[in-house]
Amino acid sequence: MSNQRFLSLDVFRGMTICLMIIVNTPGDGALTFAPLLHAKWHGFTPTDLVFPSFLFAMGNAMSFVLPKWDKLSNATFLFKITKRTLLIFLLGFLMYWFPFTGPLSETRILGVLQRIALCYGIAAIIAHYMHERVMMVLAAVLLLSYWYISMHYGVAGDPLSITGNVGIQFDKWLMGDHHMYQGEGFAFDPEGWISTLPAIVNVLIGYRVGILVQENGKTYEGLTQLLMWGAGFVFLAFMWNYQFPINKKLWTSSFVVLTVGLDMIILATIIYRIELQNQLQFSRFFEVFGKNPLVIYLFSELLVSCLYIIQIGNQSCFEWIYTHSFAHLPSYWASLGFAVSYMLVCWLLGYILNKYKIYIRV
Repeated sequence: MSNQRFLSLDVFRGMTICLMIIVNTPGDGALTFAPLLHAKWHGFTPTDLVFPSFLFAMGNAMSFVLPKWDKLSNATFLFKITKRTLLIFLLGFLMYWFPFTGPLSETRILGVLQRIALCYGIAAIIAHYMHERVMMVLAAVLLLSYWYISMHYGVAGDPLSITGNVGIQFDKWLMGDHHMYQGEGFAFDPEGWISTLPAIVNVLIGYRVGILVQENGKTYEGLTQLLMWGAGFVFLAFMWNYQFPINKKLWTSSFVVLTVGLDMIILATIIYRIELQNQLQFSRFFEVFGKNPLVIYLFSELLVSCLYIIQIGNQSCFEWIYTHSFAHLPSYWASLGFAVSYMLVCWLLGYILNKYKIYIRV
């Protein structure tokens, strides 16, 4: 397997963080362009692609790291994976508890970083101990099993509704309402325990694609293969959608297949432009995000929390900046302008870290 560096993988990972920050921090959530919103339930928007793409990119990165750990003892390997999994999970939990004044009994347990942690830990163990073909069979089993569980263990007659799905029932039983996401107006966690199972597949397929890229990524044959697989996955997803609808909040199996297919196509396009055509416009911009992705994401979440906490007069600092710097623009463009400006502030942190070659591996 080749050890050559792929700038395109850093760019792809950086793009996911860049877009994640933009969609998470509009100036006014009620004034957001439709493509920058998640689908309300069944369906798909470009924003729905962002989080699964990060998991896919994490799998790409694992394909470079895990082979270097093959000679480690089982105890050392499991210690490394467990430590990183627990650290990322803890950071996610502390991020939701921040500024550490609310009761722990009402702090959300699961979330974005927590899902990243769980998917990383489980996928890393699977990829390390299983042959690639067996790993892909397991990925298919996970998707089919989740389909079966969702259709047969949700509320009878309404197993895929927001209140009747199997995930919400299990999360309520295991954690209770107070430890779940309340953004829908009631307790429902889109990063719940059961829907984490299919999300692992995004990482596993990302890992397999990472190996393919290392073996044939800088050849037209390899890119053609990646594009064909991507198109096949997208076609399969739309066929599956008729039986198991594409749904980001449930992380349905058809959603997984669609997102990994689109990620293959996007990654192939980026590799073609950067690695084969040497078209580097904007690549360095996204590379900055890709070098310290989790740190920049964590910074973006904590900073926006601080902006809401700090008061200027009768407004939060967030609202004050938005109304005094962007509100003169047309409404939807003002909201987007704030989000892009905030993303650039986060990019500046990444630029400084990259300039001084500081790479924080959480």
